[in-house]
Amino acid sequence: MGKELSRRIKRVDPRLDTLDDMAEHPHDGPTATHERDVEHVDVVIVGAGLSGIGAAYRIQTERPGSSYVVLEAREGLGGTWDLFRYPGVRSDSDMFTLGYSFRPWRDSRSLADGASILTYIRETADEHGIDQHIRYSSRVVAADFDTATSAWTLVVEDGDNVRRRTMTCGFLYSCAGYYDYDQPHAPAFEGVDDFAGTVVHPQFWPQDLDHADKRVVVIGSGATAVTLVPAMLKGERPASHVTMLQRSPTWISAVPGRDKVADRIRAVLPGSLAHKVIRAKNIAFSTAFYQFCQRWPRKARELLTRSATGMLGDPQLVADHFTPSYDPWDQRLCAVPGGDLFRVVRDRRAEVVTDHVDRFVPKGIRLRSGRLLEADVVVTATGLKLLAFGGIEPHVDGRRVDLSEQYVWNGAMITGVPNFAVCIGYTNASWTLRADLTHRLVCKVLGWMERRGHRAVAPVADSDLEPQPLLELASGYVQRSIAAFPRQGDRSPWRVRQNYVLDSATTLRADLARHLAPVHPATTTAAAVDRTRVEA
Repeated sequence: MGKELSRRIKRVDPRLDTLDDMAEHPHDGPTATHERDVEHVDVVIVGAGLSGIGAAYRIQTERPGSSYVVLEAREGLGGTWDLFRYPGVRSDSDMFTLGYSFRPWRDSRSLADGASILTYIRETADEHGIDQHIRYSSRVVAADFDTATSAWTLVVEDGDNVRRRTMTCGFLYSCAGYYDYDQPHAPAFEGVDDFAGTVVHPQFWPQDLDHADKRVVVIGSGATAVTLVPAMLKGERPASHVTMLQRSPTWISAVPGRDKVADRIRAVLPGSLAHKVIRAKNIAFSTAFYQFCQRWPRKARELLTRSATGMLGDPQLVADHFTPSYDPWDQRLCAVPGGDLFRVVRDRRAEVVTDHVDRFVPKGIRLRSGRLLEADVVVTATGLKLLAFGGIEPHVDGRRVDLSEQYVWNGAMITGVPNFAVCIGYTNASWTLRADLTHRLVCKVLGWMERRGHRAVAPVADSDLEPQPLLELASGYVQRSIAAFPRQGDRSPWRVRQNYVLDSATTLRADLARHLAPVHPATTTAAAVDRTRVEA
């Protein structure tokens, strides 16, 4: 075992020769077994954010005999809601569906602030004992699946000391999302070093930044920008004025900050039943509105334009700065609770400018039109980068899998990568809705493998699939990086649908025997997957 494991360690990370090169690993794992200090568990979940905690709950409730750990690269749980600390950070999906189906959201606000969401995640992990399974400051830097042993060998980097250790698992489940949380999208602006003020990015917000009575320019028009603009004008020490500088408009919709219908439902029904009814109501509404936008884009444009005009009272302002060239939901729709962005623009406390940055100058930003936007603080809300599987590059028998050539099955498992799943949420609805379906599908696959005696399986794509990008949004952050991700196909179960109603009816009824094939020891990935169908 020692020589074999040393061989696998060398293969997955050439910088490591033997187990003696690894820092000693503490013997603190739940239901863990060790061979020369190497821990093995049935399932490793990567990421302790909203998705990872939900996945852990499903594993321990639907697979109570399975051992698992959650590896979290950061020092605390919460993922997005622990990382982002900029003013006003909040959900842009209603919390009755963004929250867990098994733990009702009890706050009165439908769109909640980041701190409240983080508390909700922490309380969920504590309540179900999931926190005892989390290893913090544990970043997976290499992962190799060995078809001879049907196990993953992971190289894990521990904290700031950059100590490395290995562990093995039977199934690897990435719940790290698809954003790069270490490096945001940060365009190089000419002259930025000449600017006399402060430049910050929302992803790395300095907690000691004082914007009181200062002129602020927010570059961007996405969810972060439309949140920041009104938030920086609130509180006891607001900015003197905020300008949102956008290259092109985004569709923005005012939504209630509080769901009054949900309040009435909770007043008359028991908590658990009220939660189910409210979730069903919100799922039906969001699905119907998305389908409306897709099928009748002209009517959707008219509806959103009329709503913005009613809030702003100025049709020309709406035409110039709030009417995009694309149709609603070709890019993600931004929600503003209570129309707060519209209110501060109407009251002239904030301004929206549609133009391009020419260069930074000492007093602010000079635009291509020649206008100077004077500023004391510039916030570059220019978006995020996509990053597949939290930066993990899956290898099989020592060979890197070219993800761009693979297909996603049922929005979860990847062709060519055995015993592996990834959590991909919805872009047009709450992320958690699809995430929970994927968690339950993973549990179903594990049970099916156990009953059939399969130690390893991988999806096998139909030969006549037409490849499509995994995410079909036209947003810049998607188009910049999506080519590095696995593909989707042109039909179910290879199509990653944006429809929870259909997915909830079909995902857990998937014919596993038709598309999942056992994986056998082989020298190449292609040969490792038995392409003959397993008998049902």
